Amino acid sequence: MPYERSAFGDDWIDTDNNGCNQRDDVLLRDGLPGTVMVTNQGSCDHDVVAGEWLDPYTGLVLRLDDLKDPSQAQAIQIDHIVPLAEAWVSGAATWTDEERRRFANDLSELLAVDGPTNASKGDDDPAAWRPKKSFQCRYATLWVAVKTEWNLAVDPSERRALVSMLAFCAD
Repeated sequence: MPYERSAFGDDWIDTDNNGCNQRDDVLLRDGLPGTVMVTNQGSCDHDVVAGEWLDPYTGLVLRLDDLKDPSQAQAIQIDHIVPLAEAWVSGAATWTDEERRRFANDLSELLAVDGPTNASKGDDDPAAWRPKKSFQCRYATLWVAVKTEWNLAVDPSERRALVSMLAFCAD
């Protein structure tokens, strides 16, 4: 069966039953302290509408004042550290729909990042895409943790890239 994004679910869901979807949870978690503005929306008490975020991939500070504006909403995106297509070829193709939905909404697998940078990363693994050098240790550590937690395979080129990035942990 070929990869289809819809196999992981179509929308962000509320996996922790706090009334807010994972996008709002990640935006609140990753916002720079004291900058995030929220409002109530339905049962969500932290619908994120504005704030500042430090994109870990580039080091850019993202300052957004109206996340209800589609262009601003696209300027900050929620990245799957291990892209869904990569998860698919690494083992998720054999999972149930519910397992894939849980993976796609796992907070430990999500980061708030710069939209264009996320688009450039696409479905690439560490052999094809890397964040700025100062974040490579953390990125590789997160990647390995996600792959381990979800029992996903690592191919040889991916492994070489991870070993290279993990070398920055000693710096």
